[in-house]
Amino acid sequence: MATRVIQNELLAAMPRKAYEALAPALVPVSLAFGHVVYAADAPIAQVYFPCESMVSLLVSVESHFDVEVGLVGREGMLGASLALGIARSPVKALVQGAGAALSLSAARFRRELAQNPDLQRSVNRYVHSLMQQITQTAACNRFHVVEARLARWLLMTRDRMRSRSFRMTHEFLSHMLGVRRVGVTEAASSLQRQKLIEYTRGKIRILDAIGLEKACCGCYGILKPARFTI
Repeated sequence: MATRVIQNELLAAMPRKAYEALAPALVPVSLAFGHVVYAADAPIAQVYFPCESMVSLLVSVESHFDVEVGLVGREGMLGASLALGIARSPVKALVQGAGAALSLSAARFRRELAQNPDLQRSVNRYVHSLMQQITQTAACNRFHVVEARLARWLLMTRDRMRSRSFRMTHEFLSHMLGVRRVGVTEAASSLQRQKLIEYTRGKIRILDAIGLEKACCGCYGILKPARFTI
């Protein structure tokens, strides 16, 4: 019998026997574009392990402007704060890339953590990497130019979506990068003139991934898991 491929990298990092013990409790779901998985400070009823989807972690600034502080895709999970004893989401989690995920109830997740040390270790490693991503993103947004930040964000999105094409509007990107729309327009136009991307009608396609990597800041190299390849 062929070995089943585990699409979520956090789960795939577990020993096979430990994963097989957890697998019957995992429920396949589809995350729709624009769906709010968690509102900020809302109770966490389910945890999610994205397989083909991508979710933005957002914080509200002055109660009306959401800024992205992190991305979660197939490398991780949503609801990891439960492993720290925190039952409410510290951020808004918004689906930006529709696709498959695996779901597990919060109660079952807690029980599995207590009984499955391999899951606990995988989640702990992921929490550490997410903390690194959030802190590096904050530094990047403060010190690096918009064009380099946009290039980094596009590459991180590509990695998590396993695709060089995805939906994206200037308005959304302005929120993700914390800049005005005109700044995003100028940065996207520059990348398009260099033939690194193609942007039409809310869709972006990466034309030259190697060139785009050269155009982005060094933060991408810090944040890119070695196992991500497209």
